[in-house]
Amino acid sequence: MFTGIVAAVGSVAAAAPGAGGLRLRLASGEMDLGDVGVGDSIAVNGVCLTIVALAAAEFGADVSHETLACTAGFAVGDRVNLEKALRLADRLGGHLVAGHVDGVGRVARFEPAGDNRLLAISAPRELAKYIARKGSVAVNGVSLTINDVEGAEFVVNLIPHTLAATNLSGLRAGDRVNLEVDMLARYVERLSEASQSVPASKPTPRFHRGK
Repeated sequence: MFTGIVAAVGSVAAAAPGAGGLRLRLASGEMDLGDVGVGDSIAVNGVCLTIVALAAAEFGADVSHETLACTAGFAVGDRVNLEKALRLADRLGGHLVAGHVDGVGRVARFEPAGDNRLLAISAPRELAKYIARKGSVAVNGVSLTINDVEGAEFVVNLIPHTLAATNLSGLRAGDRVNLEVDMLARYVERLSEASQSVPASKPTPRFHRGK
């Protein structure tokens, strides 16, 4: 589990194909790896990956074909947002993020707004119902508040700190981004479906004893 608060921006140092997908070697940037070990989880651009090898400023992770098929992918040289798994004592600065990408969106616009930037993203149609104004969404693993929604397109406002601390500043129109919708929206949908599938209970007949 993660919070969508990026700890550092790293990079894909190497990517070697394997039978199960890709073996990545990732440079950790300014993120300290001293308190993690092989088997721990790190979110890489919003994708929860398991550490399979560890060095001073690098770690290795395997990415399955399934993960590659439902994310924006990983190419050598890509700058990637990194976040260690949440500990119970940590502050929840963003929102609960599972690291399970729901779909890939495309950057529609990326426009200056004073010192900030407005980022408009076209989401897959099947995810649009989970995206609500003032709700939360993770974009490349970054927890963001949705400013506006029109159809399957939504807009977020990026402040200077977010631009400096993540890889979102390098986005361009047409770029693909990993999206994870708020898991609470999915649970609400599931509860709603479950309540609709349960048949209405019939009233229990009452018998009155005659006098």
